[in-house]
This record gives sequence, C-alpha cells and structure tokens, in this order.
Amino acid sequence: MLKEFKEFAVKGNMLDMAVGIVIGAAFSAIVSSMVDDIIMPPIGLILGNVDFSELFLVLKQGVPEGPYPTVDAAKAAGAVTWNLGLFVNAVVKFTIVAFALFIVVKGINRLRREEKTKPAEPAKPPRQELLLEEIRDLLKK
Repeated sequence: MLKEFKEFAVKGNMLDMAVGIVIGAAFSAIVSSMVDDIIMPPIGLILGNVDFSELFLVLKQGVPEGPYPTVDAAKAAGAVTWNLGLFVNAVVKFTIVAFALFIVVKGINRLRREEKTKPAEPAKPPRQELLLEEIRDLLKK
C-alpha cells in the first residue's frame, strides 16, 4: 500500500498540480492586493470617496444600535449586515483571476495545436526492404 501511495504521489501530474496550487495561491494574494490596494481606491474616489470594503447595509441592528462606521464595528455589535462592497471586491478579483487563467489556457492550447501540426518523422522501411536495397546496391557494383 505504501508503494502504491509513493507511485501516486510521485507521478508527474500530481507534482504539476501541487506546483499549480502553490503558484495559484500566490497569484491569488497578488490579485487581492491589486484589487484592494490599486484598482478599487481610484474607483471609490471617482464615485465620491466610497470605500468599497466598508460599503454595507445593516439588515438587523445590534447592541448598541448603529450607525456603524465599519463592517467590523457592526459585527462586534452583533448586527446582521449585507456586505455589498466585499462582494464587489470578490467579483472583481474573480474576474481578474478568470481572465488570467483564460489567457494561460489559451496559450497552452495554442502550443498544443502547434505541437500536433509538426510533421511526424517518416516511418523506417521494414528490415526486408533495407536488405533488398543492400543486395541491389551490391549487384550494381
């Protein structure tokens, strides 16, 4: 059983998948930072100093009752909130990651098509034909 697990864990596809997961997690952190720190602040500024990470609606008041300055303050008071801004940030992040994956998959598919269109090496003639050609060449001499 240990041998089977070792064979499974060392397969090329398994290692490729593990590397992909690690790189994907790092890429996700970069995209999160890009959305939260680069993209959304100017959009919020254009829309009238809106901080999307703090855009929420209170569905049920907590104790003490609001208004609450932040989502964290509302949650600390026990309020039920509808976090619209966090949802918008998540949608933007998803869109960026999905587009990046689309570009990667498109590139890989293009490389695979190019690989398939390469001409295959001609098959070697059977051994009998090679021997007959040698005999023919010897007879010509």
